[in-house]
Amino acid sequence: MNTATLHETQALHAIAAAAAATAITTAVVVPYELHLIPLSRLRPSSRNVRKSGGTSISELAASIARVGLLQNLTVTASPDGAHFEVVAGKRRLAALKLLVKRRKLDKHHPVPCLQVPDASARTVSLTENVQREAMHPADQFEAFASLVAEGRPVEDIAADFGVTPLVVQRRLRLANVSPRLLADYRADEVTLDQLMALAITDDHAAQETAFYESPHWQRSPQALRDHLTHEEIEAGRDALARFVGVEAYEAAGGGVRRDLFSDEQQGVYLTDAALLDTLARNKLTAVAEAVQSEGWGWVEIAPRATASELHAFQRARRTRRDPNKTEAKRIAKLEAKRNELQDRLDDEDADLSDDGVQALQDELDRLGNELEAIEQTLMVYAPGVVPMAGAVVSVDHMGGVVVHRGLLREEQARALRVQERQEAGAADGSAGSDDAEPAKAGISEKLAKRLSAHRTAALQAEVARHPHVALVAVVHRLALRVVVDACRMEGSPVNISASPQDGLDAHAPDVAQSPAMMGLREVRQAWADRLPQDPDALFTELLTFPQPELLSLLAVCVAVTIGAVTAREGDTPAALLAQAVGLDMHDWWTPTAAGYFEHVSKAKTLEAVQAFAPEQVNRLAKLKKAELAGEAERLVAGTGWLPGMFRGVEVPVTDTQAVATIEEVTAADVADRADVHLVA
Repeated sequence: MNTATLHETQALHAIAAAAAATAITTAVVVPYELHLIPLSRLRPSSRNVRKSGGTSISELAASIARVGLLQNLTVTASPDGAHFEVVAGKRRLAALKLLVKRRKLDKHHPVPCLQVPDASARTVSLTENVQREAMHPADQFEAFASLVAEGRPVEDIAADFGVTPLVVQRRLRLANVSPRLLADYRADEVTLDQLMALAITDDHAAQETAFYESPHWQRSPQALRDHLTHEEIEAGRDALARFVGVEAYEAAGGGVRRDLFSDEQQGVYLTDAALLDTLARNKLTAVAEAVQSEGWGWVEIAPRATASELHAFQRARRTRRDPNKTEAKRIAKLEAKRNELQDRLDDEDADLSDDGVQALQDELDRLGNELEAIEQTLMVYAPGVVPMAGAVVSVDHMGGVVVHRGLLREEQARALRVQERQEAGAADGSAGSDDAEPAKAGISEKLAKRLSAHRTAALQAEVARHPHVALVAVVHRLALRVVVDACRMEGSPVNISASPQDGLDAHAPDVAQSPAMMGLREVRQAWADRLPQDPDALFTELLTFPQPELLSLLAVCVAVTIGAVTAREGDTPAALLAQAVGLDMHDWWTPTAAGYFEHVSKAKTLEAVQAFAPEQVNRLAKLKKAELAGEAERLVAGTGWLPGMFRGVEVPVTDTQAVATIEEVTAADVADRADVHLVA
């Protein structure tokens, strides 16, 4: 490929400046020689073999304006004798024309061109495009870093190449990745997306550990990014970070790590969790003081209060007082208007545009909100409840303030029951023991199996992510059989015979599409595609695996054998295993009408509503079961509520300590100390 250097270009420009204008237009152009031709006499050629690729013209124009045209165009004489057709350099020509349009270049600006014979036009055009070798991106990254090392400001470099400073900063960040990883990137062993994920930290050792010590199926960009930021808080996904705000957190001196390769809404990681919690508490203090002024016996601030923690409290019941005349009149008017709008929406013959439908929906939402606000004012606590009960001020899943009122500790609930009986004139004790609780509606055996199937799938997915816990589970199973007592096999949920528990959809038809089952299915398939089918070849292949990768495979195998389906609501199989992996069903299951509320009685649904939307209980009690299920699904969204089967169980201290003690033993220790023989 023939090119003109910057010095040659400058010399040619000087010659052109000295030439007369008439000389430029009448110059005799000789083939295979470099000439200066006025830009106005150049036009694209239909014989240019490159038909696509006309992108980034603006960036190229900016670069030419800054450093000049560094490579000549290749042309042939036009049949009209007045113009020249560009057979190689279409983007450069477009960039020059753009500079003329922006009035940064004269339309007669002399352009260095190499004229070739007409018969060679296509050959020359093809040669220039085929014989070029693109610069490896890693070379580009290092070249940008060299420019900065020479003292060039980032802004100047960006201007030279017609890009934003952010683009330059990203190249510099990639140049700072571990040399070992860059070498593997050049060898196509590491992808650009993986490199960008690893560039979130400048710690080369951490980058290499995250990549080389992870199994191949855990080297996705997101998995690598999660590995490097697992002790940090992703601001875009964390409720407390949204509540406090990144700017306020930074103003308070909080450390921030930014992923240059994410958009502005993502890729911001907060490194000081304690400071974030303190700022949240400070921001909630004013709310807590306002709630305290309502007369509650106690008010506590808990920024990250979970549904399971709130479930430890009992909730004081509220009753609905009759509305006064003004309130009743307003309620009737709002309900009439709502019914009218709903009839219009339901009318199939109504000629409504999409905007019209949306406007009706918005108005219905507004009416519903106003009715709900009035309903709230009608819900009152019994006398003496507010001074005894309390409230927790927290932050919901969306980063908004939420106040949980009417909470009762066990002793307060007991005292309130005594007070209520005394007020009812039941001082003779005929009402029963102070500790007596009203019977609660249970769930069916079928629903218990359905929910526990989802829990089993989630537990399998979590164990697959915790190789060490999987190893503990296997050793636990074997120790029960070989060391402790050969007859006591009921103490472990793991089936050591390696029987996959694939029948969960028999109990929960929707479990196959659950996040847990879909994720585990993908992992199993990835291993199936990788491992040989022949037993001898498989054994030989496994001998070559490093221990971390072997443990990852073990975790998947153990996970699939876990069975924890139960027919009873009160049972929680594999409780210790669930605790060891930190199973949180909030991550794996969402309450819906189809998945839960349609399968329980109205009483059970209202009991749930009492937990996550107590002010709605009286209103919902009037609905039919199908309508109640739909409303319950709408109200439960974002509250973090879970059925009792998913809230976990209390583990005795001795068992918890035992699990912790077992987990302190590393996988290597177990492998060194154990001589285990498995019999099929």
